[in-house]
Amino acid sequence: MANPSRDRPAPTAGELLFSTSFTLTDLSRVRTEVEVVSRRCGLDHDEIEDWLTAVNELMINAIRHGGGTGAVRLRLDGRLTCEVTDRGTGFDTTQYVPSAERPPLSSAGGMGLWVVGQMAHYLRADSGPAGTTIRIAARTRDTAG
Repeated sequence: MANPSRDRPAPTAGELLFSTSFTLTDLSRVRTEVEVVSRRCGLDHDEIEDWLTAVNELMINAIRHGGGTGAVRLRLDGRLTCEVTDRGTGFDTTQYVPSAERPPLSSAGGMGLWVVGQMAHYLRADSGPAGTTIRIAARTRDTAG
């Protein structure tokens, strides 16, 4: 598997399509809104399914590991990108990103970012004591590989 964070350039900020904050009670609504916006960007059925899986996993991680709340932003600049942020205590991203190998199951988690990496064209994680920001780009027929 190619290393998505090193083999491809980082997406650049482009047109803001959608932005909102969320908690656990907002997940269903936000997933629906992300799907509606993403479909307008021309992704096919399988691409949408992968994209929604990745975005959903990032939001769940923000809730579970990042203090119970987060923010999501979708942008379009040649490709569909998503940024999810939280205000958690941060983590050592080198343990999880990039990871070509499926991590073992554990009660602490650890598989979420691996799943996201499988579903996204690009994944970048920045984390510190003030929170975490994860950026991904949608995998499409043109970027699969």
